[in-house]
Amino acid sequence: MKEISMSSASRRSILTLAAAGPAAAMAGSAKAVPASSAGSLQSRPGEGRAAVITGSSRGIGAATARRLGAEGYAVTVNYLTNRDLAEQVVRDIESSGGRAIARQGDVADPAAVAALFDANDRAFGGVDVVVNNAGRMNVGLFAQMTDAAFDRMMATNVKGSFNVLREAARRTREGGRIISLSSSITLQRPAGGGAYAASKAAQDFYTSALAKELAGRQISVNAVAPGAVDTQLLRQHGDAALAGIPAMTPHGRIGLPEDIANVIAALCSNDGQWIHGQVVFANGGIG
Repeated sequence: MKEISMSSASRRSILTLAAAGPAAAMAGSAKAVPASSAGSLQSRPGEGRAAVITGSSRGIGAATARRLGAEGYAVTVNYLTNRDLAEQVVRDIESSGGRAIARQGDVADPAAVAALFDANDRAFGGVDVVVNNAGRMNVGLFAQMTDAAFDRMMATNVKGSFNVLREAARRTREGGRIISLSSSITLQRPAGGGAYAASKAAQDFYTSALAKELAGRQISVNAVAPGAVDTQLLRQHGDAALAGIPAMTPHGRIGLPEDIANVIAALCSNDGQWIHGQVVFANGGIG
């Protein structure tokens, strides 16, 4: 659900994005960390609850879908183009004893977002958790970024997030959770990342405002801001460009999608209710 467009001339000046974007990359550079024993939970805290997760055919979204599915949530897996990956996530959830459906939809299209929530409501009777994850990452120097790259990213990250959060505000049941994916790039602000950082800063402002607007409904609204995470996104830069990332992180490794899914699951839990209107930086200490 995300894309990168970057000229070779600007590559060197934006390598620091690897330490701040919502994804990263290098096969074999990070050891898997157990996903906080989600599969061995004695009780399933999500039983009787449903989650809509946008952009969940791969990466952080897929890891979150699997984690919440293992905790008993019925999950609507949203995808834009890769139906096969989305259906694999559904099968993974079902194999762990959960329920899930896959639904295509472009979050930039308000009608498609409404249809996505309609499908969830028909299948599962309503929504308790919305994870606003779908997004694009187009990076490049101001002088080199095209109108098309800028417009696609803003249509998804800014307008698309608004579409998702509007439906979430209308439909999330009392006591639910609404979580958006921001980025640690909003703190680092490297050259070449201005447009992307601006689109992610929108998530922070959306979160603050929506948290106030939903007062009285016991719905916790937050954003999670990943740092470098080992997904397809930054793998495209190659090993040489990313070789220094583990050394930049106190834990000595690149983050995994499961690391971020664990944070999201914690916010969805009963223990996470008192965290409200916050941006949670989950970046392993980078920055």
